[in-house]
Amino acid sequence: MTLSLKKIHYFIATADAGQVSHAGIQLGVSQSAITAAVQQLEEELGVALFSRHPHGVSLTTEGARFLQLARNIMAAVNEAVRTPLAEDMKQSGKVRVGVTYTVAGYFLPPHHARFARTYPRIVLELIELSRAAIEKGLVDGSLDIAVMLVSNLRNKRTLAHDTLIRSHRRLWLPVEHPFLKLETITLADIAREPYVMLTVDEADKTAGHYWRPSGLRPKTIFTTSSVEAVRSMAGPGRSKDKGSTRAASPPISRRWTWASPGRPADRFPPQPSSSAISST
Repeated sequence: MTLSLKKIHYFIATADAGQVSHAGIQLGVSQSAITAAVQQLEEELGVALFSRHPHGVSLTTEGARFLQLARNIMAAVNEAVRTPLAEDMKQSGKVRVGVTYTVAGYFLPPHHARFARTYPRIVLELIELSRAAIEKGLVDGSLDIAVMLVSNLRNKRTLAHDTLIRSHRRLWLPVEHPFLKLETITLADIAREPYVMLTVDEADKTAGHYWRPSGLRPKTIFTTSSVEAVRSMAGPGRSKDKGSTRAASPPISRRWTWASPGRPADRFPPQPSSSAISST
């Protein structure tokens, strides 16, 4: 077996984009090159990594397992390339870093730990703030840099910014919800069902970017800034429920489990929507 980093890179890009054409655009390569690389990877592994459908691709169970391994491989390679082999112990000081709630909880920890190992004499002062407060701090100099969601960045002319990752929108559903049997789910489908609106890091404002153009409105039964509250309300669905609660568009897409005492954890699956929804 001869797995190449290029094939793994193309596989991850396709899994993140959900469409081969979008992955090709992001990587600057042809759609045929992406397709060939993924097919060769599937042949080498002996499993189907994606299910193909008219609106794109979705990971199979085997593909989801391999995705985490693939990310670990690329992370190890990137760290090997970026880590100084002859460390300069003279590098020291303090960097004031503004972070938003979602970034602090779901993105930053492993990167912070790696930075601390690589540059032990540089102190990162992490300060959790709202998006508006971070923008103000960057402008007035009280912050040196920030790691945040840029979906609702207001001061784009003054602040230089780069996109590090994109988190694709997902619909969170109870494990036995009827929607899981559908190949595609539209905003019109979602609008007919009870909906939990997440507000952390202005997620509700971001959601408005794709609800408004559709002319539809979600049937919001609960608004909360707590990701755990969203999980708790959307998780314990029962098959007899006609319209179980669900939540859409978490700011950072993650796979969750739902468990209770004496009950094994069930997969709490994110589900792609067929409607045109922007990434974070």
